[in-house]
Amino acid sequence: MSARFYADIALVPGQSVTLPDQAARHVQVLRLQPGDAITLFNGSGDGQSSAEGEFEATVTRMGRSDVDVLISAYTATAREAARAIHLAVCMPANDRMDWLIEKATELGAASIQPLMSERSVLRLKSERADKKLAHWRAAASAACEQCGRNRVPLIHEVMTLADWLKKSASGAAAAAHDAHAVAGGARLLLSLQPGSRPLAQAVAGRDANAFTFLNGPEGGLSPAEEAAALACGFSPVTLGPRVLRAETAPLACLALLTLA
Repeated sequence: MSARFYADIALVPGQSVTLPDQAARHVQVLRLQPGDAITLFNGSGDGQSSAEGEFEATVTRMGRSDVDVLISAYTATAREAARAIHLAVCMPANDRMDWLIEKATELGAASIQPLMSERSVLRLKSERADKKLAHWRAAASAACEQCGRNRVPLIHEVMTLADWLKKSASGAAAAAHDAHAVAGGARLLLSLQPGSRPLAQAVAGRDANAFTFLNGPEGGLSPAEEAAALACGFSPVTLGPRVLRAETAPLACLALLTLA
């Protein structure tokens, strides 16, 4: 199997293109040479339809900082989960958010909304938030290269939980998803409060093709934040008697709904 690279450009069989900087660097790191076969994907199909797929290509020129390839063929190959799973996560501290995005991409998340809540340790704004967002989007595309996905999940800009819930209540959050995401569906809040339904029971028998999971940071959401989420239509669910880490719980939900 040839090496896979994400190229956020138009790809058309029979045409030569210069790879974007990130893909070109990866080709150079792998020490590929003219004549070597590679696989490209851009998440938007063959330019004539919205079907997902990947392109066969051949390296034609290795420059000092750029790489040219010839696109030879397109294959429509769908590897997305049957359900669109959206994660709204209050960002865990340190590099755990990086790990969450990488693994959530591998497990098939449709989109990820980074949030800041009352108990969040990681707080981002302005230039620092922009740099983190670019870093996370690159991590998601790299994870797609590795796992075989041809659709890169949408990583939204960082928001406060309060602002996101306001938009969610008005329906703007659903509209913020692009064509890759399915708006609507069930809204579930990962909660440690008594009375929360087990997740498996909450999703059993549902024919919803989209789910949004809201998860708090280390220490969980405050009572006021949970109340606000419930008022926005989220239903509380539990993952069992053990307390999972902030970066583990969303992945458990993904595994349950995308790998079953």
